[in-house]
Order: sequence, then structure tokens, then C-alpha cells
Amino acid sequence: MADVRIEGNCDPRFALVRDAFAENLEKRNEYGAAVAVMVDGRMVVDLWGGYADKAKTRPWTRDTLVNVFSTTKGLTAICAHRLAGEGQLDFDAPVSRYWPEFAQNDKGHITVRQLLNHRAGLPAVRTRLKVDSYYDWNYMVELLAAERPFWEPGTKHGYHAITFGWLVGEVIRRITGKSPGHYFRTELAGPLGLDCHIGLDPAQDHRCAEIRQAPPPAPGEFNLFDYATKNRDSLTAKVFLNPSDGLRSEVINSRGWRGAEIPAANGHTTARALARLYGALARGGQIDGVRVMASEEIENCYCEESCGTDEVLMISTRFSSGFMLTQTNDKWGPNAHTFGHPGAGGSLGFADPDARIGFGYTMNKMGSGILIDPRARALFEAVYASL
Repeated sequence: MADVRIEGNCDPRFALVRDAFAENLEKRNEYGAAVAVMVDGRMVVDLWGGYADKAKTRPWTRDTLVNVFSTTKGLTAICAHRLAGEGQLDFDAPVSRYWPEFAQNDKGHITVRQLLNHRAGLPAVRTRLKVDSYYDWNYMVELLAAERPFWEPGTKHGYHAITFGWLVGEVIRRITGKSPGHYFRTELAGPLGLDCHIGLDPAQDHRCAEIRQAPPPAPGEFNLFDYATKNRDSLTAKVFLNPSDGLRSEVINSRGWRGAEIPAANGHTTARALARLYGALARGGQIDGVRVMASEEIENCYCEESCGTDEVLMISTRFSSGFMLTQTNDKWGPNAHTFGHPGAGGSLGFADPDARIGFGYTMNKMGSGILIDPRARALFEAVYASL
């Protein structure tokens, strides 16, 4: 891909980031991507390159949108923290205070915080789902309200890969009267000028990059989805393979997936939007006169609440209320208070309040790793090397 043109802007001080981006396209199996970095409220990197479609007929442009999978969780968590900072949501209250039906099957003691930090024991549903089940909000929240936990809530944690969005999103909906996608659009994306969507209008489909499936794992390399496929009775399989074909590229690239509100997995955005949103959080929660969340709420975004072996991902993970944290053995730069969220295949958005950095990376060629993709790592390591 050495012939691919890189476009956008890059402060000369951050030339290493441009070099790493070019190297991703040339040597790290990148196909189409964008990276953006905001430092103390100023966008210092905003680059894009490669192709938006498999046929290489559409170059990646400034306004290319792409599905970012679990990077969406960070957007949903920001909405919850915004409500908490306004006094509308108490993380330590039972979920049933806001969503009475959730108390079914002895779940009346589960707190909102346990939904956010993946300790609620509800990473899956036992009912067999169809592909379009994900698109039916009421159906999914009714299933989760009636579900019984897979472990005693609060005793351990396991990644709520898809259910996180409906669980936290329904609490948001019950408080505000707005779906989480509508709330995010009117309260954050609109005022901040973010090209970022949970539930995409069909008029925007022409701007979407096509997601390309991850390559098969190398011999001897652990692959979570390969493990789930071979161990259908595992909790990991119940999380990722119900429905069995729900996360295939032809589903992810469909109108049904793009148009639904799946607040854990189907956000469509640009790297620029992620960097700006997290850039606001990195400098106290406000940018250009728009408040994202109360400044005193920022500390809660990086306070560790879950750490250790993840019951679903089967590796060690760290979470705060809604955000993944820099990992003990997989650090996101040198600072301890970094928080945000990666997405399956490689996308990443994070805030580093210590360095006042907001970072966004989006791509359409999925990698096979679980947490931080080597392409994203090369980019943010270049950011820190440039400071």
C-alpha cells in the first residue's frame, strides 16, 4: 500500500505519528484508516488514508464513517457519567430504581455500577437469538430484564460485550425518555459538532467504510472467536456466538446493523470525533464552551472497579465504571489515569488527563487481537514520543 496517499493535517511536532500511520499502511496490513490526536484542546493530528471499500474504488476521505464495535461503549459510558454528574443517575442505586422490570429473577440488588463495570453477571442471554434480534430494542431489554445472572453479581467480572449497551442504554432511556442514540446525538454529538452516531440514518450509508473480516489466526496464536467456535458450551461462546452469525462482516455492513441502536457495538464515527470527545474529557470535561460532563466526574472515569481474570475474555482486564483502563501488561502510554475503550478489530478512543490528550483511531481491516491492536499501539506510542 506504499502508493496510498495520506491526507489531512499533522503538526510538525507530531511527524512521528504521520510516519507510524504510513508504516501501518505499508507494513501492518492496514487497508483504510484514520487517526486524530487532540492535545489540550487543539487538534494536532488529523490524518486518513487507504480505501473504504473492498474493491479499492473508494478512497478513505475526511468524512468516511466506520463501525467501531466496542469503542461505542465509551460513548455510552460518557452519557451515563454525564447524567451522574447532573445528579440524575446514582451508580450505587439498584437498577430497578430506574427500570423496575429489571428486578425479575432476584436481580433487585444489582446496581447500575455493576452494569457499568461488567460485574452484573449478564454478559449473554440464554434465549437463542436471530440476527435481527439485535435490532429490536424492546425485545432485547425484555430478555435481559427476565434473565438470571450467570454468576453471583459483584463477585467477579466478565466482559458484557453486547449486552452492556442495552443494559446501560435502557437506564439512560428510563431517566431521559430518549433512546441512548438520541440522547447522545442531542446532548453531545450535536453541540460538539461530532460526526458520531449510535444508529445511523440511511442517508449516510454512502459514507460508510466496509468492514473487512480479520485474517485467520496464525498457527499457535490464541484467537477468542476461534476458541468460542470450538467450545460452544463456554460462556465466551454464549456471549459472542448468539446469534451464531451476528458479527459476520456481511451483517456488520448491512443497513439493519447500521440503523439499529446497539450502544455497545455499532457506533459509526470518525477518528476526529473520538479525539475531540475524549479531548474534552482530558481537560476537565469541557471544550469550546460545551460541557461533556462535570469536571469532578472525570476521576470516576479512571477509578479501577474491576481487575483480574475476565470470565468472558479469559485474560486479565481492568475496568472503571464503563471504561476500559490502561492494562497492567498492555499499557496505553506512560500515564496511570488513561481511560477509554478499544473496539474489536482495532479501533480505539481514549483520554489521558495527565497529558491532556484525546486520541482516536478508526479502521476497516480487522485485526485478530483482543485488546490493543499493533496499529493503534504504533500510533499512540508515536504520540507520546512526540511530547
